[in-house]
Amino acid sequence: VRIADADRLIVRHKVSLIQTLPVSYSQRLANLPGVDAVMHMTWFGGIYQEPKNFFASMPLEPEKFFDLYPEYTLPADDKARWGKTRNGAIIGRVLADRFQWKVGDRIPLTSPIWGEPEGASAWDFEVCGIFDTVKKGADTSGMYFRYDYFDEARTKGKGEVGWYTVRVQNADDAAAVAAKIDAEFANSPYETKAEPEGAFAAGFAQQIGDIGAIMIAVLSAVFFTILLVAGNTMSQSVRERTEELGVLKAMGFSNGLILVLVLAES
Repeated sequence: VRIADADRLIVRHKVSLIQTLPVSYSQRLANLPGVDAVMHMTWFGGIYQEPKNFFASMPLEPEKFFDLYPEYTLPADDKARWGKTRNGAIIGRVLADRFQWKVGDRIPLTSPIWGEPEGASAWDFEVCGIFDTVKKGADTSGMYFRYDYFDEARTKGKGEVGWYTVRVQNADDAAAVAAKIDAEFANSPYETKAEPEGAFAAGFAQQIGDIGAIMIAVLSAVFFTILLVAGNTMSQSVRERTEELGVLKAMGFSNGLILVLVLAES
């Protein structure tokens, strides 16, 4: 949320992020006044070998990625290799360190969302480069690969994308451009919701916050129940020993001392 650029908008389906948009929206978005550049991305959800080895992976347009996201850096030779390799992918430094991957490695991935590629049992990718970042806090734990390879190999959803990243010409006009985008696709089968990149990221952060609130509520209910059980046990113990406590009182024990004894025993 903190590192999101003010001049970048995220355009997604109005209903939900999991609903897709037509790839044909790219040109219509690019023609709108105030729009400087457009790129689409799609959530792939790749898994390496076993479910615990999950990481963010997305197909996109290689020729536009570093223009829209200048905070990421990749050597020129690796960029050229990525552009020439049909199943090429670039990985972040954190992801490369996690699995000890290097340039030239072949990575087989499965996707619970998109299933198997046409004519194969797994998605095969070749590491063409490892990207870094010049912006503190930017994420380098993901993988990006070519959309043309993805769209050709998948067996469903062809010609559809997850969302668009739109860079506006003037950051001060971001809200106005977002309104124009939503108006452009209003009353269509694929209505949109355009919002600043920071607000889009905050939506994910809010989801995490909601999960935290649910956990606190559940644990609070459990703790309250434990207190009720403990309190009931303590009161029952006192009731069963009324005569013994009476003897202690007759011997001169004070109320405070008896209370301390009961609480310590409980």
